[in-house]
Amino acid sequence: MARVEQIKGVLSELRCITEKLFVVQSHLQQMVSQAYALGATAVVCSSREIVSKLTQIEAATKAAKADLDGQTPEISNSAAAFASMFSAARRGKSIDLSDAENATSLIVSAIEQNGLTAWLDDVRRYHEGTFQHCLLVTGVAIGFALDVGFTGADVKRLGMAATLHDIGKARIPLSILDKPAQLAPDEDEIMRQHPVIGFELLQDLPGVTPEILDGVRHHHEFLDGSGYPDSLTASQISDLVRLLTISDIFAALIETRPYRPAMPRPNAYQILCSMDGKLERALVTAFRRSALGA
Repeated sequence: MARVEQIKGVLSELRCITEKLFVVQSHLQQMVSQAYALGATAVVCSSREIVSKLTQIEAATKAAKADLDGQTPEISNSAAAFASMFSAARRGKSIDLSDAENATSLIVSAIEQNGLTAWLDDVRRYHEGTFQHCLLVTGVAIGFALDVGFTGADVKRLGMAATLHDIGKARIPLSILDKPAQLAPDEDEIMRQHPVIGFELLQDLPGVTPEILDGVRHHHEFLDGSGYPDSLTASQISDLVRLLTISDIFAALIETRPYRPAMPRPNAYQILCSMDGKLERALVTAFRRSALGA
């Protein structure tokens, strides 16, 4: 356990490193599992495997750099804003609300100019993990709001709540947040703390409205009381939260994850339709055109 703590200490200083290659003596399941729990992106045990994996990483890095050179300024700048907010939260620093405002404004502009489908395709091409999810949720929420004819002020209100909805994940251990497989029950319990963590990070920040705090804390609540963290029921769930929850679930279904491919948008929409009683039926119906890109 002392060695494990040493490794954790080293990894805490290497948060910006996306590839973490763990070398073990042999492919013993216990050692492999522990390596992934600590944040490994790959586990190897022979020189041949090490050389092969490093070659793959180098090729992927070059390809990713070439791809990133082609992404739009709206994507690169909004992703940078998310990175700034998450970095501040991880380091215990105050979050700069102007980062959220800039990201929201950029995403609104991109979707107004090119549409939601182009935004979703570009985000999934250039980003992965938590930032991909945040960019997708904000894009879906803004696209939904624009499609149903919200005023500019209301689009911004929903967009800001979406931009900040998962900020609590900045305090979730990376071994859980970036795990390349489905979470174990105890890990899922830790992950479920992120709405409350996000609420606590933002509640004393000047300029954060009660609506934003409501969205951050309650975007996993359901009308039938089966959500978390407060088990709210329909009468306690605001319209903004209802919209944000639909956007969050849809984005989660269509994003690319290490253990499954992105779900086609029609399939994802059908899952929303099957959640009658948990999600507001009228809003899910109104969301159809945004969901299907029609």
